[in-house]
Amino acid sequence: ADIPGFGTLVLKYAVMDVNGTLTVDGELIKGVPEAFRRLQEKLSLHLLTADTLGKQSLIDEVLNTTASIVQKGDEVSQKTAFVRGLGSSHVAAIGQGANDAGMLKEAGLGICVLSREGTSLKTLVNADIVVPDILSALEILENPLRLKASLRK
Repeated sequence: ADIPGFGTLVLKYAVMDVNGTLTVDGELIKGVPEAFRRLQEKLSLHLLTADTLGKQSLIDEVLNTTASIVQKGDEVSQKTAFVRGLGSSHVAAIGQGANDAGMLKEAGLGICVLSREGTSLKTLVNADIVVPDILSALEILENPLRLKASLRK
């Protein structure tokens, strides 16, 4: 999508945090599996998590994916490096926690979701766009014209 004042956005990947972004208290938010499957038809989807609650294998099974586990300690740089490794300009990164701030800043498109578990101010400031919840974030990626309306200058 060519967005006036923002630039051309050619997304190939979506990189998502799990805890607090796709889940609340370790449980997938209602509607996420269906939205995830629809988006898989358009983008290569990647999950990054420290698996704090130990439920990632169940989440992977439901979403038919395999998350990348980041090691505890300096999670910000690990997530940022993952985005960079894919080619930052082709990545939409979605998150809400403090350890997501770097990947949202690095990505061609950083999407911060407001979470029932809380949203880091640093992550919010590093985002290109803020949405009320994960379903809105996934819908925006399915409907790029919404991005144009929000990001044009």
